[in-house]
Formats: sequence, C-alpha cells, structure tokens
Amino acid sequence: MEWNILFLVNSILLGIGLAMDAFSVSMANGLHDPKIKKRNMILIAGVFAGFQFAMPMIGWICVHTIVQYFQAFEKGIPWIALILLSYIGGSMLMEGTGGKNAEEEKPGLSIGALLVQGVATSIDALSVGFTIAGYGFLMALAACVIIAAVTFFLCIAGLLIGKKFGTKLSNQAQIFGGVLLIAIGIEIFIKGIF
Repeated sequence: MEWNILFLVNSILLGIGLAMDAFSVSMANGLHDPKIKKRNMILIAGVFAGFQFAMPMIGWICVHTIVQYFQAFEKGIPWIALILLSYIGGSMLMEGTGGKNAEEEKPGLSIGALLVQGVATSIDALSVGFTIAGYGFLMALAACVIIAAVTFFLCIAGLLIGKKFGTKLSNQAQIFGGVLLIAIGIEIFIKGIF
C-alpha cells in the first residue's frame, strides 16, 4: 500500500470497526458513573486508544517475527474477551441489583478494571497485525495512530452518551451497563469462534 487517501480511509474505517467494542464499553462506563469528570473521561478514552494502538502494532511485530506462536494464541482471544468482560459486567450487575439507593455515591472505575476493559476490548485487534503485515514500519505505525485517534473520539462520545442516560436511569443504568458488557463479551466470543 502507498501513502495516499485510500490508506487514510482504510485506516479510519479499520479504526471505526475496532473501536466499536471500546465505544460500547465506554457507554457502559458512562452509565455506571453519570457524574464522571472530564479528566476521568479523557483517561478512559486514552487507555482504550492506547490499547487499540498497541495491539495492532504488537500483531504487526508478531507477523514479522514470531508468526507461528501468535497463530496459536489467536484461538484463545475470544475466550479471554468473554471471561474478562463477563467478570466486569457481572460485578456491575451485582452492584446494580444489590439494593443500593440511587442517591448513594458509586465508586468510579478503578484503574485495574479499566486496564482489564482495555485489554478485553482490544485483544481482537492483535489480528489486525496480519491485515497490515504488508505495510512498512512507518506505515503500520501511522495506521495504528489513526486507529487510536478514532478510538479516542468514539470513546469520548460513548462516555457522553452513557453519562447523559446514566443520570436519568440511576441503578437501572448499572444493570444495563453490566448486561451490555456481558453481551459484548459474548459477541466477541461468537465472532471469534465462528
């Protein structure tokens, strides 16, 4: 591939496709914490963007170095995403149905949970390393930067949407967010297996 408008369009579309899971999880995070501060929104979107940058780059490196090991790991990706997102979603469901008052202060998203979400929503992006394997290093790096930028802005949008509806829905938003995370995990699993 050459440096042209087609490269840019392909990278943006790839970014949109890869960012959909992170967008949905961001929306669930906004539902979970409708009083989320701008600084935390930027942190969440930044973590998702960072993982969406790193995973395709790692995949590209694997293609150029240790392809046979990566192919063996690729079969476990749907299982890892399902387990991680189901765990986080289940925790949100338990909190939402635990009988807490809507007025009670909900704790924000922990760094550990955020990192788990980042891995779970971007792990399938490792395989993008195969699709960009024909790119040189600088072109692969540029594609990953574009993917990260698209992810960042989509995650900010997801957080804003979740925040808006989370304020109105209170505990039901937490239940919905938990169900949404579990559904995303199942969707990644089904796409990966079939």
